[in-house]
Parts: sequence; C-alpha cells; structure tokens
Amino acid sequence: MKLLHKDIEKDNAGQVTLMPEEAEDMWHTYNLLQVGDSLRASTIRKVQTEKATGSVGSARVRTTLTVCVKTIDFDTQACQLRVKGTNLEENQYVKMGAYHTIELEPNRKFTLAKKVWDSVVLDRIEQACDAAQKADVAAVVMQEGLANVVLVTPAMTLLRAKVEVTIPRKRKGSCTQHEKALERFYEAVMQAILSHVDFGVVKCVLVASPGFVKDQFISYLYREAVRHDNKVLLKNRPKFILVHSSSGHKYSLKEILSDPTVTSRLSDTKAAAEVRSLEEFYKMLQHEPDRAFYGLAHVEKAAEALAVDTLLISDVLFRHQEVATRREQLTQMSGVAAILRFPMADLSEPEDDSSSDDD
Repeated sequence: MKLLHKDIEKDNAGQVTLMPEEAEDMWHTYNLLQVGDSLRASTIRKVQTEKATGSVGSARVRTTLTVCVKTIDFDTQACQLRVKGTNLEENQYVKMGAYHTIELEPNRKFTLAKKVWDSVVLDRIEQACDAAQKADVAAVVMQEGLANVVLVTPAMTLLRAKVEVTIPRKRKGSCTQHEKALERFYEAVMQAILSHVDFGVVKCVLVASPGFVKDQFISYLYREAVRHDNKVLLKNRPKFILVHSSSGHKYSLKEILSDPTVTSRLSDTKAAAEVRSLEEFYKMLQHEPDRAFYGLAHVEKAAEALAVDTLLISDVLFRHQEVATRREQLTQMSGVAAILRFPMADLSEPEDDSSSDDD
C-alpha cells in the first residue's frame, strides 16, 4: 500500500489518498472503510445516450465520484471490494444523492475522508504502508492428490494455489499408474511453490501433511532441484520445515501454526506473533484463570486496575460489518480478552444481573 497524501486536522477530521498494490492491501482497505465515510475514486457508470436519430442507447463511461459509504462488501477469496453509497458531488453522469457502487482494485488510487480518524485506523494505515509488513511465512498443506499453497501475513492468509490431481489406487503386482500420478502431483506442487513463493521475503516454508506425503514430496523436490540445477530451491533448502497436519485442507493451517515445534522455529516471523498471544491466553485461562479474562466488562475492570499485560482485540470490534468467512477465536469471546500482570480473583465472581430483571 502506498500513502500518496495525508491531510488530518487537529480535531482528527481529514482525508488520506492511498494506492493498494496487492491482494492483502484490499483487506487493509476493507478494514479502513466504515459506513458514513466519504470515498472518492475513479469508477465505471452506465449512462443512457441519445443519438441524432432520437434512438436511446447505453454506454459505460469512466468518471470520478465521491460517495457517502452505505454498505461495504468484501470477497475474501477473490479480494474484491465493492462499496455502495450515495453521490455527494453532482457531475454530468450522476445526480446528487443517486446510488452508485464503486469497485476498488489494486493499482487504482482512492481518497478516504472521515470525520474522526482514531488511532486504530491510523495504525492500520501505517502497518499497510510498511514495506516490512509482508508475508514472511509460506505453507504447503497437502495430502495425497491435494495441496494448498498459502502465504501467511500478519493480517490474513492468502491462498495462492490449489493443486488437485487424481491418484489411482495401487494395484496388486503394478504400481505404475499410482507412481506416475504422484509424480505429476509433486511436479505441480513444486511449480506452484516456484510461482507463488518469493524467497527474497519468505523466511520459511512449512510443508505439512498426514503420514509421509510431505517427506516423499520433499525428497522429490530436492531430487528435481539437483537434477535441473535449480539454484532458487537449492539455495533456500534450509527454509523448508516438515510438519504434521491432520489433512491437506487449508483449515489445517491453524493447527500447524499452533504446533510448539513450529512456533519456536517461527519466533522471528510476524505471522507467529498473534498465534503466540492467543495460545498464551488459552494456557493462562487453563492454569491461572485469575489472570485471563474475556468480555468487555471484565477487561474494562482489569484496565481500570492497571492490571492488563496483553490486550487481544478482534478486528470485528472496529467494524460495522463482519466478513462471514473470517471468524477468529476471539470473536467467540465477545471480541476482547486480556492477560493480566497479576491475579484478580474478584473478576471471576458472577456479575450482578438484578438490574436486568426490572421492567
């Protein structure tokens, strides 16, 4: 993400102009947008045209509109962002107050104005525009015939390739078809890694599977790298880490990143930070429950007592909408949790609900 212009007043009102450059930037943009904001961007509008003969037709024209944001729709898989709102500045194609949907996309700038820019939103802009805040972990989650190649960033998990190859069962006396299909599968996975993993940024590549699929694939990968003198794979061989997973589906990534042997190897990567904090919270909840609390009321009381050591907040709290496909464990805990510096046993006592009984 590039910050092209920033103009925020002392009362925290103002606007910024940004240029998203890649898929993850669209996720950041989604989190910056809120209902009631003003969004200005280039867009396509379908307009009616009248020819000299009197016949009426339609044409698609490009124009720049400023809309008051009403609804925001983000497709996490396609990284497509559609913002619907009412036009704030009349032009030759669109009347004041008319509805229009702007599709934001990479490499097309936009200007976002807010009545109040809070610290959370400003921090997100800083994070999005920091060149160091990129995907430094890649993962290949696989099983026989299925592999998902993903990049893990501090903000989200990006699916870069899904490889599916039908693997025939072994037959008595002949394994030829089975072995040929496996070789095609391994070759496709290797090419996906070469196409989608930037070894200049990525510090490690997790290769995970049930059984010995990961071991057989890595043997194939190294053998082919030597045979073709693939300097990229040979140079980055130490970055590959073999891990057990229960399946080759993308959802297995969560268990992989929570594995203690993996988190120790990923200690210097950004992707592991959130996982470590969440794991530490659950461990504290189990062994020292008086130092782990969730829910706004409990966390506020702990904050008033200056007891909060680590604060965990779900992105959902900063939005007016939720993305159904992005559900974190924190969301199940009312969106906020805290690890305390010292025990507060009195917080564990039930809240007095007597006031809610009054009608």
